[in-house]
Amino acid sequence: MNDRAALELLLEHGPLSRTRLGTLTGLSKPTASQLLARLEAAGLVVSTGTSTGRPGPNARLYAVDPTAAYAAGLDVTPQRIRAAVADLTGRTVGAHELPTPGRRADRPVVDLVADALDGALKDAGLARDDVRHLVVGTPGAFDPRTGRLRYAAHLPGWHSPTLLEDLAAALPMPVAYENDVNLVAVAEQRLGAARGHRDFVLLWNQEGLGAALVFGGRLHRGWTGGAGEVGFLPVPGAPLVRQVAKADSGGFQELAGSQALPALARQLGVADVPTGPRAEVAAALVARAADRADGPHRAFLAAYATRLATGLASLVSVLDPELVVLAGACLTAGGEVLRGLVQAELEELAASRPQLVVGEVRESPVLRGALESALAATRDEVFDTSR
Repeated sequence: MNDRAALELLLEHGPLSRTRLGTLTGLSKPTASQLLARLEAAGLVVSTGTSTGRPGPNARLYAVDPTAAYAAGLDVTPQRIRAAVADLTGRTVGAHELPTPGRRADRPVVDLVADALDGALKDAGLARDDVRHLVVGTPGAFDPRTGRLRYAAHLPGWHSPTLLEDLAAALPMPVAYENDVNLVAVAEQRLGAARGHRDFVLLWNQEGLGAALVFGGRLHRGWTGGAGEVGFLPVPGAPLVRQVAKADSGGFQELAGSQALPALARQLGVADVPTGPRAEVAAALVARAADRADGPHRAFLAAYATRLATGLASLVSVLDPELVVLAGACLTAGGEVLRGLVQAELEELAASRPQLVVGEVRESPVLRGALESALAATRDEVFDTSR
């Protein structure tokens, strides 16, 4: 327990002297010295110099050895597969990206995953055997009862009943799979706006609209892995969508998803609505509206906030979370202006009044969450110094 506590403190604070580590852990100087000697012999910590420039056991600084182990993450979308490798301290040391082939591609998904991972490993100067754990983030979720991907009909090639077994056979490290929005919540909980919070909802709006649910500090995935698929939620103001699995959409997605925002902007008189990929267009519209005070842009942002609050009201009324994190480009682009409008609307639509905050992990949040999840498993493994 002392070893693990010391390693966690070294990760949190960076290089520490024996004296400082003893103070933080509550251990005596001799015990702290023995602990560091044990961890150094195990290859988990290294000396990084001295705090004063003078020799001495108390002045020498120690840090977690970043090369002691590595973890990897993948972020899979219908457009591309992005891979990254991190050292034990969490620093990204290699990255690679591949385009995702269309529906008629003849290359198996297993090969694509292996190629993306190998590209990141090559960038880092590492081999597959150097990686302790890999976490793959995808839209939808793998049903724990059947092992098949659900809620992601738009991800071609990932619905084979043997996919998980094929990937396990092809790769030497343990592979875990997680919903992409859940991984954003992991990133926000460890590095961003949800730090220190054990009960929160993360609302994501980018290519699709979804949510992650965290209770007691742990993700709630649901019986089939589909907890948080709020894009399918029937909401007032949107036509009732039936056969949602075939439509791959639902009321909340149709009301407030990225595909709905260009039409809403035109309806309210916003000029020069751009064209391009829908998530990029929607985020640009939201950002521009948050920066301008003219009538059409103000009306557009207010209407968007009402649509978001309409779906959120159902979530917070049932779940009563402490915090709601707004994440994804179509939400973070509006910044504090949009957050304030959604907060005001939500307070009128729901009896529960959680705090709303804007997500802070903006650069590749799904991939960052995958790395953080893989790092947690890796650290549990290598920090178990009793083995």
